[in-house]
Amino acid sequence: DGTLMKHLALVAALICLAGAAAADTEAGLAIIGDLGQLNGQALACGQTGAVAEAKTLVIQHAPKTRRYGEIFEEQTNAAFLSQGKGQQVCPTAADFAARLQSLSRRLQTALPVPQVATPQDTGR
Repeated sequence: DGTLMKHLALVAALICLAGAAAADTEAGLAIIGDLGQLNGQALACGQTGAVAEAKTLVIQHAPKTRRYGEIFEEQTNAAFLSQGKGQQVCPTAADFAARLQSLSRRLQTALPVPQVATPQDTGR
């Protein structure tokens, strides 16, 4: 019957959307993890400008959930400890800036900044 077909089509569409959302979540988590790695390395290298920019990107883009926060912190700690072992040379400020720019572009695609409605948008 036609109603059953419409319901099946709706269920199929919802399953596809759920799959796409899960892929977006994984991509977003991976980028936030990369940002945490950069943040930890910047902390260990005394690159305070890069640290501030990394944190700003997380605040602007990452959903305010425990999972995103934990990924960022875990990767920050791991990179800080790794850099602190003295086995890696610290990147230059220009290297950090280029990496931040790349991560920012990836974040804008995977986790765009939510648009906030202003009183003009709502007609109030």
